Amino acid sequence: DEVLASVTDPRAGGTCLFVGTVRDHDGLGHGPDDGNRGVSHLDYSAHPQALAALERVATEVADLFPGARLAAHHRVGHLTVGDLAVVVAAASAHRDEAFRAARRLIDELKAGVPIWKHQSFTDGTEEWVGLP
Repeated sequence: DEVLASVTDPRAGGTCLFVGTVRDHDGLGHGPDDGNRGVSHLDYSAHPQALAALERVATEVADLFPGARLAAHHRVGHLTVGDLAVVVAAASAHRDEAFRAARRLIDELKAGVPIWKHQSFTDGTEEWVGLP
């Protein structure tokens, strides 16, 4: 709600909200059984400079979409299935720009902000995702 409220603008005709949640399986194909392992929980860790990196990414995306309002929040710590992990919002005069800005923001956040995911699986195994 806070992320959505932070982009609210009477000039915006389109607002796009992306919510990433912890799913019950690993669909990325990292594991030996091609990503069909059940997930019990995740633990996210962030580099001390993660907030500065997020601000840099948001500024870069804002420069590409003048007039758009952007917001993003990525949780750290222990999360269970169904918990919200990341929320990104973009509001703009037109829906197409809002969609494109939100997509760019989440993609750049995932690629450029040092937040790492430690997955724990229902079979007792675990793995890190996104380490440098």
